[in-house]
Amino acid sequence: MKKTVRQRITFAVKITVGISAALAVMIGTVILLYINGLITLNHPEKKYPVKGVDVSSYQGDIDWQVLSKDIDFAYIKATEGSSSFDSRFEYNWQQAQKTGIRTGAYHFFSFDSSGKTQAENFISTVEAVPDMLPPVIDIEFYADKQNHPPNREDVNAQLDILISQLEKHYGTKPVIYSTGAAYQIYLSGGYMDYDIWIRDIFREPSLPDGRKWTFWQYSEKGQLEGYSGDEHFIDLNVFCGSEEDFRRYGK
Repeated sequence: MKKTVRQRITFAVKITVGISAALAVMIGTVILLYINGLITLNHPEKKYPVKGVDVSSYQGDIDWQVLSKDIDFAYIKATEGSSSFDSRFEYNWQQAQKTGIRTGAYHFFSFDSSGKTQAENFISTVEAVPDMLPPVIDIEFYADKQNHPPNREDVNAQLDILISQLEKHYGTKPVIYSTGAAYQIYLSGGYMDYDIWIRDIFREPSLPDGRKWTFWQYSEKGQLEGYSGDEHFIDLNVFCGSEEDFRRYGK
């Protein structure tokens, strides 16, 4: 017996609802697995074999001999703004250097402080050591800054001072770390002589001005052995180049 038009529509609706429900469950499962660090959206290790992490006091007590087994480099938070410093920096800086991996220090840029005093804070905290990676300036939004981003001209004026002071002191050009949103506002089309470290947890970065990134933070949900802080996850990064390229980098 042929189905009526109403029966066909009812059947189609049931199928659509069933498919939608199944998709919702699948998407929810993937999101839950990602939140708990059980899956990573990016897997760049084969293409980019040089792997690293960036750490701060949030990772707590780090056993660098253990952590270093899985990585080639580590960037360690040193300072923030004009007066703040990371409480674990001195320990991390000294212990990481005993492992054989390459290490570098980063500064969290403040939109509310002068470039001069931020440079003084970093320089007074980070002693230059042999084979260290170039210093990093981390530019990303905090508090209400994303909803009310400071003027580019004002930010760049202080950033230029900070860059100049660090470059003069350490004898190498700093790397600039940024999120996609901050890059678009403050860096796009400028600072072409400086290497970029970009954050993108969804896909390999494609910068809006066509330039190539040097470091890529591809995950904020990494889980490695060797730390026991309040933060259960660790940021994962890769270097754009071969192991030989990395050995020469920054020298």
